[in-house]
Amino acid sequence: MTAAALIPGLIFGSIGFVAFVWGKKQSAWRPMVIGVVLMAYTYFVPDVIAQYVIGAILVAALYFYRDA
Repeated sequence: MTAAALIPGLIFGSIGFVAFVWGKKQSAWRPMVIGVVLMAYTYFVPDVIAQYVIGAILVAALYFYRDA
């Protein structure tokens, strides 16, 4: 594990935590699920570039599905 691999985990894990808490407060299941995935996926994806790409896709999904 390198420092380069820790940075996307910290960034997207923090965004995922906020999304999970916000979804729980609003009783919205989509932000909660996306938040959990954002917090966990970096443990299973070893490539740093792939972590950024997947994280960006999940954050975009969080943005588009926030009102649903």
